[in-house]
Amino acid sequence: MSRPELTGHASLFYNEKEARKYNSSSRMINVQREITLRAIELLLLPTDQTSLILDVGCGSGLSGQVLEEQGHVWVGCDVSRDMLQVAQERMEESFQLNDKEKDKDKMMEEEESSDSDDDDDEDNECPSRGDLMHHDMGTGLPFRPATFDACISISALQWLCYSNSAAQNPKRRLIRFFSSLYSVLKKSARAVLQFYPETAEQAVLISECATAVGFGGGIVVDYPNSAKAKKHYLVLSCDRTSKKQLPQGLTGEDRQSSHVQVSKQQQGKKSKTREKKEGSQNKGMDLEQEGVPKEKGKECSA
Repeated sequence: MSRPELTGHASLFYNEKEARKYNSSSRMINVQREITLRAIELLLLPTDQTSLILDVGCGSGLSGQVLEEQGHVWVGCDVSRDMLQVAQERMEESFQLNDKEKDKDKMMEEEESSDSDDDDDEDNECPSRGDLMHHDMGTGLPFRPATFDACISISALQWLCYSNSAAQNPKRRLIRFFSSLYSVLKKSARAVLQFYPETAEQAVLISECATAVGFGGGIVVDYPNSAKAKKHYLVLSCDRTSKKQLPQGLTGEDRQSSHVQVSKQQQGKKSKTREKKEGSQNKGMDLEQEGVPKEKGKECSA
């Protein structure tokens, strides 16, 4: 299956049919949720306050829903009107369910009294914790300076590496995007942008364009040796003087370490009466253990 970025502009690929399909896939919903939670973790947000977060390439609002569940307020922008329509429907449905639950609670509390209906209507109004905007991130972000506490982007950044017309230049679009992102974020803010580079050169280009406009940080790779689970996160900080180190990527080494430890214990239990008979097997075990550090070193360096 070819990459969707090679089929044309994102607004054409994510039409109404594709948007509905994207939003109804349980696998896609779970993947998006997992990636969003990881992005929020990498943001290192204060745990005692609500943050205003920009969601670039918000799509059908799956990542925005996770942001709300974590107690944050968000603004999402996307180039696909069909995806935004699905996101709007998701938000309206959520508000309706919330209003029904509030009405039910109020009816139980007010069974013995007959208060004014006007007061009930005012109390049932639920302000939106998310907002949507139709916008192409490659043209720059149209927000006031120092507006957002943080930014996330899930599976969208790689689209800027492709040109859909002779007038589009990937590097210029990336510079324009990162320059505007640097402007709309507060000076203490961080941004975590998960993306799928087609080549190593694309990852380098994205990273270089981000640092060129003033960002500090780098790319965190989770599960680098897994073809399916591998994920790239561009972790950026507006404050280059910050002493916070770049987070480590997830590797799953703990499982390998415990497996090696079990093998050593089993080897130590061999009886003396079977040493001659199983000498060749013991030798094979030694070779296997000698090879473990090499595998670990290869995994860490990826």
